[in-house]
This record gives sequence, C-alpha cells and structure tokens, in this order.
Amino acid sequence: MIIPREKYLNALIKKQWNGRIKIVTGIRRCGKSTLLLKLFHEHLLNTGVKPEQIITLELDSDINEAYRDPKALSQYIRSKIVDAQEQYYVLLDEIQFAITKDELRDKDQPVRLYGVLNGLLHLGNTDVYVTGSNSKMLSHDIASEFRGRGDTIQVYPFSFKEYYAAAGKDKRDAYDEYKMFGGMPYLLTLDSDEEKYDYLSQLFEEIFYKDIEERYNLALPGILREMTSTLCSSIGSLTNASKIARSIQSAKNIKVNSETISAYLGYLTDSFLFSRALRCDVKGKKYFEYPCKYYCTDIGLRNVRLELRQQEEPHVMENIIYNELKVRGYQVDVGVISLTEKNDQGQRTSRSCEIDFIARKGAKKYYLQSAFSVSDPAKENTELRPLRHTQDSFKKILISQDYGKSWFDETGILRIGLIDFLLDENSLDR
Repeated sequence: MIIPREKYLNALIKKQWNGRIKIVTGIRRCGKSTLLLKLFHEHLLNTGVKPEQIITLELDSDINEAYRDPKALSQYIRSKIVDAQEQYYVLLDEIQFAITKDELRDKDQPVRLYGVLNGLLHLGNTDVYVTGSNSKMLSHDIASEFRGRGDTIQVYPFSFKEYYAAAGKDKRDAYDEYKMFGGMPYLLTLDSDEEKYDYLSQLFEEIFYKDIEERYNLALPGILREMTSTLCSSIGSLTNASKIARSIQSAKNIKVNSETISAYLGYLTDSFLFSRALRCDVKGKKYFEYPCKYYCTDIGLRNVRLELRQQEEPHVMENIIYNELKVRGYQVDVGVISLTEKNDQGQRTSRSCEIDFIARKGAKKYYLQSAFSVSDPAKENTELRPLRHTQDSFKKILISQDYGKSWFDETGILRIGLIDFLLDENSLDR
C-alpha cells in the first residue's frame, strides 16, 4: 500500500530544476525511498518525462554494491546521459552507503561522493535528488561541501493526520492506535499488535543500532542501548550527558564518562532517532545549551523500546505535539520564564517555570502548553501561569485532551483539543 505524501511530494516538485541537489533525509524506514522512487518517479512520468530520462539507483541494495564506489557511480550515471539536449533526473537512494567510515570520521578527509554530485550539477542538464538517513553525512555538510547548492527536505514518519487518513478508523480509535505504535509507514500493512511490536523491535536491533555501531565502530554498544532506554523513559524531562552517565551507573552499575555519552547522543540525533529541544529564555532571548530535552522521532519506537511498560499519557501527548510541530516546519524550543510572585506572607519570591514549546517559523511565533487534562482548576492555573507572564503579543495556546470545540478564553489564550490540533495544519492560526 502506497500512501500519497503530498506535503513532501509538492516540496520536491517545487524544487525541480532549481540548480541545487535535493536531499531527502530522515529516519530509516520513514518513507523516503517510496517518496523519491515511486511517488516522485510516477509524477515525472505523468508529466511527460520519458523513462530513459530518469536514472535511479538504490545504493542499499547488494545488487548495486559496486556503485557504492563514487568513481564507479559517476561512470554509471554519466553513461546513461547520452543526449546533451535532453534533461535527465538522477534519483539516488540511501547515499550514505557511498560514504566510507574514514570519510565520515575524519573531518579533513574529503567526501568523494560530494564531488560526484557537484560534478553532475555542472553538466547543466541533470537534476539531482538523493536520500540519506544520517544528518551528519548530509545536512551538516551542505554549506561547505555543496557550496550553497544543497536543498534539504526532511521526511518524518506519518503524522497523525496522514495515519488517520489511511487507517480507515474513527478519530478516537485511530489516535489510540497511533499513540501506541506510532507512524512508521509499514505498520499499516500489519494486522495484529504482535506483528507491529515485532516490526518496531526489529527496526531497533537490525537497522538503527546496526547502522550506528558499524558506522561509528562503537566501543561500548551496550551503553548506546542503555542510553536509548533512558532517553525514551524521560521524554520531556531536562537532561544532559552527565545526568545520563549518572543514571546508567546507578541503574546498571556501569561507569561511563560524560564525553562518551555526549558523543553517543550525537549519533542518536544524527540518525534521527531523537530530536533535541534547547531551552530559551523568553524575555532575555538567550539559549541555554544544557540541560535540554530529547523527544523520540516516532512515539511507537519509544513505546516498544520500553516494552510498552511506560505509557504515561501526558508525556506521550507532549512528544506527539512536538513531532507535529516539527513536521509542520517549525523550529521548536522549550521556553523558560522567570516569575516574581508574592507568597502567603506577602513576600516576593522568584522562580523559573517552563512553557512546553516555543514554535517559530519566519516572523511567526507561538507559545504552546501541552496539558493532558485541565479538569482540576489548580492544574489549569499551573498550565496557564507561564503563558500569561510572557508579556508579549504572540499567540498563546493550550492543547488538552479535555477540550472539544476550540475557543479563546478571556485572556486571549486559544484552547484547543488535541485531535483537532493534530488534524488541522492551520490550527495555530485560528
């Protein structure tokens, strides 16, 4: 079953022949290959491009192992470009297979593949598209290696809106399924919970861990697994490398230094398993590097990693909202705001509190709180207090599972139900 992913397909179509290398990136098995080699390929054929003008290669296939050598890859592609008057589309899938471990580890060693891609652009009659599953090999190198000629499109697992459209269930049932097993596309072909659980478990062991361990030649693979469990267990909580090191030592009696933890955190985010949200002082406009928060790119992977044992609804909901904001293209930070209030004795006290998310896109900025339930007035006041103290005119939003139809309260804060927020891509602009 192929699900149309119009958001990403339209992004590719819009970037055709813009003089840049189109880089489709994201976590393994989230649908990048289907997007490029099926949906975009079909679009090209439907708009009159001839099959011989489309050069495709799946570098993760053992059949194409010889073309993982950049020189052989270049020769193969150029052998298909037989008419200088024709326009050609080059679609390369999983290009990290054409980058060696030494090229990845040594910053001073040039990545030969990038020279091949730049060379194809210089031909003038080729439009180049690639997919990859490691941001360090792609996004971090765009500015230097592609010299402003790289254009990144990050693909995510299915959003709830995409999942709901394909699942054929009512909203509540679809959400209950989604919050348990997430949005990895292949799940829609599986029927039982056991099959879904086994599939996600295998992704961790056979794909994600294997990729990371082999590419970075990890000395402590067990630590990577412990770190993954720790991060999954503490989504939405402030942490840093030192805290994780102490947690592992306490739980498993394994001593590991914070430098190793910091490096492994980089590997987990570079592979798109996790995303990091920095804290930002709302009034001072400054960022705090540490501590920060980590969120799982797919909530199903998180739940299965924890063997479905930790299903805290508020934390799961917060992670899903974070992912939805990222899918919509927002930069997402955690807000920090200092409050000065009088206690029962009339004394002024100062303390810091958090706004769950500050979402930015261009000139737009939104403050969002995620509250599983606000039926208790004290809980509602706790959630609203930091929003009311921002003292600026940007929109403030409280998302809760309690709400039905959305409305603005007397202080101008938008109250919106979780499912309505997830299904309406324009919900922040109501």
